Amino acid sequence: MIKKGVYDELVERGIIAQCTNADKVKELLDSEPVTFYVGFDPTADSLHIGHFVQIMVMAHMQRAGHRPIALVGGGTGKVGDPSGKTDMRKMLTDEDLAHNVAGLKAQLSRFLDFDTTAIMVNNGDWLLNLNYVDFLRDIGVHFSVNRMLAAECFKQRLERGLNFIEFNYMLMQSYDFYRLYKDYNCKIEFGGDDQWSNIIGGVELVRRKEGEEVFGLTFSLLTTSEGIKMGKTVKGAVWLDENKTPPYELYQYLRNVADADVIKCLKLLTFVPIEEIREMEKWEGSKLNDAKVRLAYEVTKMIHGVEAADKAKATAEALFSGAADSEHMNTTQIPAELITADGVNLLEAMLLAKIIPSKGEGRRLIQQGGVFLDNEKITDFNANIPLAALENGAVVRKGKKTFHKFTK
Repeated sequence: MIKKGVYDELVERGIIAQCTNADKVKELLDSEPVTFYVGFDPTADSLHIGHFVQIMVMAHMQRAGHRPIALVGGGTGKVGDPSGKTDMRKMLTDEDLAHNVAGLKAQLSRFLDFDTTAIMVNNGDWLLNLNYVDFLRDIGVHFSVNRMLAAECFKQRLERGLNFIEFNYMLMQSYDFYRLYKDYNCKIEFGGDDQWSNIIGGVELVRRKEGEEVFGLTFSLLTTSEGIKMGKTVKGAVWLDENKTPPYELYQYLRNVADADVIKCLKLLTFVPIEEIREMEKWEGSKLNDAKVRLAYEVTKMIHGVEAADKAKATAEALFSGAADSEHMNTTQIPAELITADGVNLLEAMLLAKIIPSKGEGRRLIQQGGVFLDNEKITDFNANIPLAALENGAVVRKGKKTFHKFTK
């Protein structure tokens, strides 16, 4: 049984960016269960926070009674998608691809119900066995090189150089949609806004080969109010894998989003009812911190569970109030070779933990009064974390919001 209005909700949350035929898609989703798909390229063994919009789209749709297909790109991952890239992606080995595909499958299972309607497929199952001549004759004939070169994903690469492997990516992704339509009656492909050209290719391929109308939708990429992609810190990407980005670190990342971005993130990344979010849109000043706490807690809970979210929230509140309960704080164990009788150099430790990108940045922070060791402001560029402090767990604070524990 379907729940009407899912398209309107996705629009109201600001998730939908483009759609091939909005009126027909809305009518279709309100009239029958629809099979749709979202693709994930296995460039790493974990998804990151930027992928969470895709996951939320699938979850919203499944909750409304529609059938999601999560496609893992075991085939397309061997080529690399040129969309939004200025350089060719690094080629992965078969072993790396297999490892990454397994990691993504396990992760997606936490957000989608594969015991009921959701399906997971690997496009390597059909792409890796294609006969090249047959593919050119049956699929390539339907693509205009002139139109492909006009696509945004290729235009931005032409000046730097676009190789033939990457040029084939649109055909491969289009063929995915065609196969899923034939095998599962899949009628909608969702993708990031940078995937529009590839999605249109699939819609057109199904129309040309089958005479049927299928649909493509793109969702907004997770960006700041200034148009910068979210999901990066000094340490790198904000991963959904707790071994790469601990729950507390994820919580703090979301707790510290800019005032201008918190409402957008609540709409895109949570199931908080839109009515509640509308009320939060009226909040100003320090009241917005309550919205940030709600955002951080809801997303951490979905990704890591209630217990991890509770611990992250409690740790953040304790640290902010000065009652530094460091039990669940991000912790780095200093290697024995870096420890002397005086302890370990503070900037070395901060660099090791990726709290700072360079010692120069660390010295600038110290000069500005932004580095604390166990609540004592540091003024000496050559300060050490004493041996005794390491034995007890030394807490270093950068600015007001970044806390890190060091042990020996």
